[in-house]
Amino acid sequence: MKRKPPATRQSYPQAHWHLLEPWQITAWLKVDPQTGLSQREAEQRLAELGPNLIIEQRPRGPLAMLLSQFADFMIVVLILAGIVSGLVGGIADTVTIVVIVVLNAAIGFIQEYRAERAISALQSMAAPTARVVRDGQHHEVPAHELVPGDLVLLEAGNIVPADIRLLETAQFRVEEATLTGESQPVGKSTEAIRNPDAALGERRNMAYKGTIVTYGRGLGSVIATGMETELGRIARLLHEEKESRTPLQNRLAQLGKRLALLVLAICAIIFVVGLLRGEQPILMFLTAVSLAVAAIPEALPAVATVSLALGARKMIRQHVLIRRLPAVETLGSVTYICSDKTGTLTQNRMRAEAFYADGRTTTALPEPILRAMALNNDVRLDKEGRLLGDPTETALYEAAAAAGYPGTQIAASSPRTAEIPFDSERKLMTTLHREGEGLIAYTKGAPEKLLPRCRTAWSAQGPRPIQIGELQEIAEGMAADGLRVLALAYREWPEPPADLHPETVETGLCFLGLVGLMDPPRPEAAEAVALCKTAGIKPVMITGDHPATARAIARRLGIADEDDAVLTGEELARLSLAEFEKQVEEIRVYARVAPEQKIKIVRALQDKGEFVAMTGDGVNDAPALKCANIGVAMGKIGTDVAREAAHMILLDDNFASIVAAVREGRRIFDNIRKFIKYTMTSNSAEIWTLFLAPFLMLPIPLLPIHILWINLVTDGLPGLALTAEPPERGIMERPPRPPQESIFAHGMWQHILWIGLLMGGISLLSQSWAYHTGSEHWQSMVFTVLTLSQMGHVLAIRSERESFFAQAFFSNKPLLGAVLLTFLLQMAVLYVPLLQPIFRTQALEPHELAVCLLLSTVVFWAVELEKWMRRRGWIYREDRQTNP
Repeated sequence: MKRKPPATRQSYPQAHWHLLEPWQITAWLKVDPQTGLSQREAEQRLAELGPNLIIEQRPRGPLAMLLSQFADFMIVVLILAGIVSGLVGGIADTVTIVVIVVLNAAIGFIQEYRAERAISALQSMAAPTARVVRDGQHHEVPAHELVPGDLVLLEAGNIVPADIRLLETAQFRVEEATLTGESQPVGKSTEAIRNPDAALGERRNMAYKGTIVTYGRGLGSVIATGMETELGRIARLLHEEKESRTPLQNRLAQLGKRLALLVLAICAIIFVVGLLRGEQPILMFLTAVSLAVAAIPEALPAVATVSLALGARKMIRQHVLIRRLPAVETLGSVTYICSDKTGTLTQNRMRAEAFYADGRTTTALPEPILRAMALNNDVRLDKEGRLLGDPTETALYEAAAAAGYPGTQIAASSPRTAEIPFDSERKLMTTLHREGEGLIAYTKGAPEKLLPRCRTAWSAQGPRPIQIGELQEIAEGMAADGLRVLALAYREWPEPPADLHPETVETGLCFLGLVGLMDPPRPEAAEAVALCKTAGIKPVMITGDHPATARAIARRLGIADEDDAVLTGEELARLSLAEFEKQVEEIRVYARVAPEQKIKIVRALQDKGEFVAMTGDGVNDAPALKCANIGVAMGKIGTDVAREAAHMILLDDNFASIVAAVREGRRIFDNIRKFIKYTMTSNSAEIWTLFLAPFLMLPIPLLPIHILWINLVTDGLPGLALTAEPPERGIMERPPRPPQESIFAHGMWQHILWIGLLMGGISLLSQSWAYHTGSEHWQSMVFTVLTLSQMGHVLAIRSERESFFAQAFFSNKPLLGAVLLTFLLQMAVLYVPLLQPIFRTQALEPHELAVCLLLSTVVFWAVELEKWMRRRGWIYREDRQTNP
């Protein structure tokens, strides 16, 4: 049902709010600019327009999940067969079949439901709040309750909760990179914009949902909420994207269809041969259907989905939220990780790292420069004692405080009396402070702007002549090292200046020193970069920062070498896609890059056959995130639109978390391979056992209830426990997996074929021995050998290459528990009198059980021999992967 727009929106197009004067805004929105909306009016508008939320697609409900477990055609056939069996007198078989089918469905439902809940819980993070004026009082309300007309108070650190037309501002600046791509905070005002076609970045009287207030204060009226905001409009476009099945799911579905035809043909042969041997038609029909249900791997795509979902749930511990399951599978194929610098590779907090004062580079700063750093800023403390303010000023404040000059204490003895705010053209900021009987003015800013205004330079022996050229060279040298350089100066005033104009106050200064600041690399980032390289993954840095800064950080982290070039956005814009593709694989650092240029980087790499993970946080990053093989959105500073477009979200915005996700993704894919290997080998063994028995002149070795029981206890417990297997040694020393590589590569199909045949042969051997020695328990022996052989198999395939005895025995406790439980359940159906008539079993004699246990170990030793030969390169040579 569509929302009905309010009268205000019908009266004036939303796209032109920036053209109106403040008094016109409040008139159109019918809100008192002093008292705001009444609570009653706000509630009415909320009911009419709906919540201020970016709408997400709804996940499947529990009922749909449960019903989907019974949607498979063969399951339906099995249920119908059970009903037919009941009608002809086999009530026990009917009940048992239904119970097993329901148990299978319950296991699938529980696993899928838990995975869905885990993802949904993280997507519905705590709702932010907003400060509003209602009924003349200030209130803090959930941001989703905002409505058009609400008066919202904004200050530094706030995320703008809706689209807002500003009515009052005080040195108000907003970081809009998430929406417009503008890297620097934008100064805002209340004046009407006269250009009807002004771009979003030029509408200086507007603040948009999802952007961040970096400085000052503001008051504005909400003019759009939820999907009607600029953020919501872009999100609506992204909603049109349909969720795709993973390549693994598609391959398994195709495989399942092909094998289904083969299995059905085999079942038909077994059914006909059984009839020719004089078996009961209903028994042979149930046997054929049961075998088809157990052997046709139609459930493999669903199992893969559940495994991927459980893996995605585990990735939360790595601070990674998977939004689209293909990301889990494809993580193992990533060849390039293109990462933002700020906050992802670095700490996202400026730190003063280098100082120049009194004619030398120093770490022991003199008092005058420390006082300037402590006083010449607008940093303030919140209720918890955290610093709020511009990152650069915060870094200066922290450096002064660390040297024993905390700003709050210094300001108490030298209170500020006046200030000349920072201006983007002057690139300077001045504050005046009471100092004894007079005043002292501290000025900081860009060296090229401040140095020409200085007459002298401070020294311990007193002011001396300033060498501007020499200081400019020093500043340029610091900048070449990737530092952001600020110059500080002061001037003493016996009495307040008559005119606070910059040309009056910011002249005749005494130079104090230079401060070099940098957003330092995260401590764990260098190790993560090195791990990437070991794994055959090339890390690339993409930033909007200065090339020198980008180069310095990249070298510190090991992303770039000394001779590696830095490609700027301006240079990238001049290159055609074809020209760029010739050098794209050699570029490790991009600087001054606009968000939209990320698409060009992704496409160029993909055209070269690379598999790309791309990070982004803004609305403008959304197309690149969708274009990339794996789009990675930021969880802390990212926008809802970026998260909607991404495959995965970094909850801690940390590059190391991407690498951890790649490692986890490889582990998950390995374990899915093991699950498929285990399941299909078991299924092939059951097929071989039933198919070959008539040709060996043996009676039907298994009853339908035996087949279904094996399928339940072996696939349902040990099979799922394989997903908990820890990563194999050297998992990050292999090259990325080719995306089109078959799931059955590296000897897997050969293993399924020969181990399945061996398992079936051993089962038939036990049947032949017991049958020809006159034992009445031959069917129970086949049943037991086939079940327990699969337990030996699942223990042996925990690793593709390593011996079972070289692994930590208790590293996968769920699997050991599942194997032990399966063994106990098998013993129960053999020896518990109450279960014997249900499962058509007899208690084995001690020597018969010993034979079963001995034969059941053959498969385990055979797989160990296979792995021993693999390690020596005698078989499956293509499995011996080395770094490129």
